[in-house]
Order: sequence, then C-alpha cells, then structure tokens
Amino acid sequence: MDRRRFLGAAAGGAAAAAALGTAGCAPPDGGAPNEPAGSAGSGGVPPFELDEATVADLQVAMEAGERTARSITQAYLDRIAALDRQGPELRSVIETNPEALEIADRLDEERRTTGPRGPLHGIPVALKDNIDTHDRMTTTAGSLALEGSIPPRDSFIAERLREAGAIILAKLNMSEWAYFRGERATSGWSARGGQCRNPYALDRNPCGSSSGSGAAAAANLSALTIGTETGGSIMCPSSINGVVGIKPTVGLWSRSGIIPISSSQDSAGPMCRTVRDAAILLGPLTGVDPRDPATAASAGNSHADYAQFLDAGGLRGARIGVARSFGGFSPDEMALFEEAIRAMREAGATIVDPANLPDAAWNDEQPLIVLEYEFKATMNAYLATLGPDAPVKTLAEIIDFNERNADREMPHFGQERLIASEARGPLADPLYLEAVRSIQRGAREEGIDAVMNEHSLDAIAAPTRSVAWKTDHIVGDRLDGGSSAGPAAIAGYPDISVPMGFVSGLPIGISFFGRRWSEPNLIRIAHAFEEATGHRAPPTYAATLG
Repeated sequence: MDRRRFLGAAAGGAAAAAALGTAGCAPPDGGAPNEPAGSAGSGGVPPFELDEATVADLQVAMEAGERTARSITQAYLDRIAALDRQGPELRSVIETNPEALEIADRLDEERRTTGPRGPLHGIPVALKDNIDTHDRMTTTAGSLALEGSIPPRDSFIAERLREAGAIILAKLNMSEWAYFRGERATSGWSARGGQCRNPYALDRNPCGSSSGSGAAAAANLSALTIGTETGGSIMCPSSINGVVGIKPTVGLWSRSGIIPISSSQDSAGPMCRTVRDAAILLGPLTGVDPRDPATAASAGNSHADYAQFLDAGGLRGARIGVARSFGGFSPDEMALFEEAIRAMREAGATIVDPANLPDAAWNDEQPLIVLEYEFKATMNAYLATLGPDAPVKTLAEIIDFNERNADREMPHFGQERLIASEARGPLADPLYLEAVRSIQRGAREEGIDAVMNEHSLDAIAAPTRSVAWKTDHIVGDRLDGGSSAGPAAIAGYPDISVPMGFVSGLPIGISFFGRRWSEPNLIRIAHAFEEATGHRAPPTYAATLG
C-alpha cells in the first residue's frame, strides 16, 4: 500500500534568478514513443558540459585545477536558467541561492590553502523546499502561506552539508505540503512553483512529493539533490525520473528543521544519478541531534562513510527475496522485473521467489488516521519554531489562509486533508495509539522482519512504482499503478530505488528494502545491480510519448 493511494483514495547567477521569474516557452518535441531515454541534447535541449558528472568526476576536475567550485556552481545555475523556466520548462526549482557563488569562492580558497574537507567539498546540492536553510532563501513547502519565511536556523542536515563543504544551490519544487493537502491532488504542483514536469515526457507527472528533487537530478540541474519521504515520496519520483533514491531508516538523518507530516514515518534522503553518489551524500549527514529524539537510536548504527560498502560484486552470495504481493504493475513492467531477477541471479545472488509480505495487518483507514493525527501535532510544533513573525502560526491559520486565497492556492484541488487533520485530537487519543501500533506491527515484526527471518534474506526486491502517468489537473493523479513503498515507509525501514529500465520511453525502478539500519547491505546490493545492468540514461525531454 503506498502513501499516494491511502492519501488519495482512502481519504545564483543573475541569469538563473532572472529565468525563475520569467514565463517559459512552449516545450519542444523530441523522443520517439518506444525509445529509451536518449543522449544529452535530445529534445532540443543543448548539450551540458557536466552532463551525468559524478561527485568523483567533479572532485578529480577540481583537484587537477581544471574546474573550480565556482565554475561548477555557475554551470549548474546556467543549466537551471536554460531548462527550468525556458526550453522544456521543468519547473523543478523554486529559487536559487543568491549566495551560491560567494560560498563557492570561499570553498575554492579553502581548497587552495588547507585542502578539501571531504568528498562533498565544493559540490552543489539542491534541497526540497521543506528543508530549512537560514540564508537568503525561503522555506515554504511550496505554499504561499509561508511565502517569505526564513527559518531562524538551519535544519540539521543543512548544517551538516555546510560543515562538509557542500554548496546549497537551490530550493526545489514539490507537491505542496508534501502532498498532504487535498483529495484529487496533482503530484508536483505547488502554488509557489507551479506544475513540475517529467523530463522524459513533459506531459507526464514527476510524482510527489519530492517531484522537483527527482526531476532536477534526472535533468542534471544539480550535482546532488535531497528529497523527503513519508510514504513513497523519495521512492516514487526516483523511479519515475530514472534516478537513485535512498529512503533511510527513520532516525538515520535528523528531521529537525524539516516541514513535517509524520513523526513516525518522515525521513529525508539522497536522490542522485548513481548509487555511489547517493552513498557519498548519505554518510556526512548522519548524527545524533537533540532536536530529533529519533536520531538517538542511530548511535552505533550509522556510518560517516557509506561509500565503503560499495561493491560491484555485492550480489555474489546475497539472498534476495522477490516480493510478488504488490499488485497494479503492467505486464511490460513485470517483464522488466523478471529481467532484473535474471540479472541478479547471473551476478551470483540466491533468489528466493516468492518471498511475499503477508496481507497487511491494518485496514485502509489506519495509515491515514496516523498521518492526520501526526500532521497536526508536528505542523503546529514546526510553526512554533519560526517565532512570533511567522506568516502563519498554526494549522488552523494555514487552512484559513487557503480559504482567503483560494484563487491562488486551490485552483485545482482543495484542502480536505488539512481540514481532517485539524479535526483530530492529541497524540494521546486511543484511536491514534492503536492505529500506529497496529500498522507498525504489521509492517515490522509481522511484515518485513518476519519474511526476512523466515528466508534468511539480505534484502527484499520489488518494482518501485509504475511508470509516469499523464498530468491531469481535472481528475488528479492516477492511483491505479503499482507501488512497493508502503511497508518500508510505515515500518520506518530503509528502501533504495535503482533504475531498472524503460517502458515505452519512461523509466521505472527496482526497490531493495530490508531491516532497520540495513543501509550497508542495501547499498552493496543496489550498487552491484546498477553495475551489472547500467539502466540509467539521461532524459529525452519529449513533449509527449503518446
């Protein structure tokens, strides 16, 4: 069961800054209907000097003196200017950092005088617009209700990025309020950012709520991006935009300073073009944070360097369970999954097929009940951190703002989820306590843990999400496709999506998920699968694929 289903059904450079304020032109044609994604420059998009550049590539270039952090940052700002409000008009970026080039200059000087701090030194990273930064950018979750809001301090992960020498490049578009606003919603739409588009087919949806993170990573608008997930919002846009996403164990990365939905399920995570880059980004942002009690459990269970677990031969001897208990995938999508299983077996994995998760030990309403209770509590707590000058101070004020600005905030769908959440009581309510116990027991002890123990598995594999659907502001998102994100999301366990291939020119991913704190195993397996198959390919920027 994926979050989208139970939320929808159960209920910079001057050029870049100027581009973000201008109207885009009509998207170009490009891409044949049944071709996989093509090379850079397809669909009328000009070639990019840093196309598909990895963190290692950029570090080698900086160490050799061929590039600087400033030149790299400027190149990405120019790329944003060319693609995000012009050309294909991806609308994946809400705003760029006006201090990015200054920060890059300081990091270049530091490299010359004392050397780099580590693998992220001078590397641009773009953040989803619900992650606090105390700088000249705002943090709004895509909503006009928080327009102009600059938090009083960085989020924990922004602090860690700065300490590691990364350059916070931009804030990325997202499904407003992380897709927790209304029924019949459209993923990738926010009042501030407009409709984010899928770079493989511009009339297709990029999936939410980390839509901008997925699209920006796919289109090479930043070296690295970060998204957040409650119930599939890293997994789905990673799969649909043909990139790698890691949803860590809840508590591996702190959630302090992130506009929330759920205290039990929320997590931020890397969204990158390779498993290696995602692993490089994962480690430096770990750490115990007194502002997020969930991180206390990460002590002794986290690693400062997850790249150490990369192993091209990591499938040899691995026991992979095949979960066939997720419906909704098309025959073509399942054919790709069968090819993936064969590739893993040929690479030396022991395949346990099937290794199905049991029927959910919760009903369709319980996951939504949990989120409605937790959203009200965590949102009010977050807004309190903004101080007396916050544009809105409670969930009730957000609802009122939306009603007063319905023409701008609700042109396509309403705010039923916000209203339902506001009607919920405190987290001490028996209804909430029973619901959260039930769904976590079903996803953990009676779900993922039970299956992995029964078959002595290192990971469970399943298709991540069906291919992208056509964006439709009249009927909202298509909810009939398959998804495997639900169990790991509800359990708070790690999940990694890696490109698995293309169906009619649209990417689809394979997910590897497992026990709490099993990121090292999952990274080893996901990297080996990526090395054995090599399915990542740049977007075509096709106007449509039919």
